[in-house]
Amino acid sequence: MISILVADDHVLVRMGLVRMLSDVDDYRVVGEAQTGEEAVIMARSLKPEIILMDVKMPGIGGLEATRKIIQHNPHVKIIAVTSIADDMFPERLMNAGACGYLTKEAGFDEIIKAINSVRAGIPYMSANVAQQLALRSCGFLKGGGSPFESLSERELQTAIMVANGVKAPSIADAFCVSPKTINSYRYRIFEKLNINSDVELTILALKHKLLDIED
Repeated sequence: MISILVADDHVLVRMGLVRMLSDVDDYRVVGEAQTGEEAVIMARSLKPEIILMDVKMPGIGGLEATRKIIQHNPHVKIIAVTSIADDMFPERLMNAGACGYLTKEAGFDEIIKAINSVRAGIPYMSANVAQQLALRSCGFLKGGGSPFESLSERELQTAIMVANGVKAPSIADAFCVSPKTINSYRYRIFEKLNINSDVELTILALKHKLLDIED
């Protein structure tokens, strides 16, 4: 029996996944999370074998949640799920420890294929995501990338949380650092992105699809 945790902040998406996965023989959905923080807590308490992790969730988000979960349990298999293929997250998620990467356009048969693949120790990536990475590695996408690619991992996570309206003390708690450190990140983010306010940061994040419109 394969135990699965589904993490997605969109209720209908999460419910649909849970219902379909529950109908598969040898699959058992052990929990549902709607934020990165919930995913981390549930991963530690429920110890699922597979986690379907939405990349763009409120709070610490899928990237930081993946990193925290893998640090605690390097054997769990995490499949990241995103709404678009041509963003900056695939490489960062795989570097954080994810074993697979799907877009939300993937059919249920592909989701099953990805789960079975990563369980067997074989990384899985949607064809459209793999194509984007190949084009990027060959230099065909240079010059058209996101300005957020200039940010470090911690700066990117901070930028996403600020754009989601999370305050510095809460971000500091999530990252186990001081609010002063978060403000330093924020200063560097503004400098690298050539912006001056949280509002500009949010607009830029929406423009480059770091946030879901629903959020």
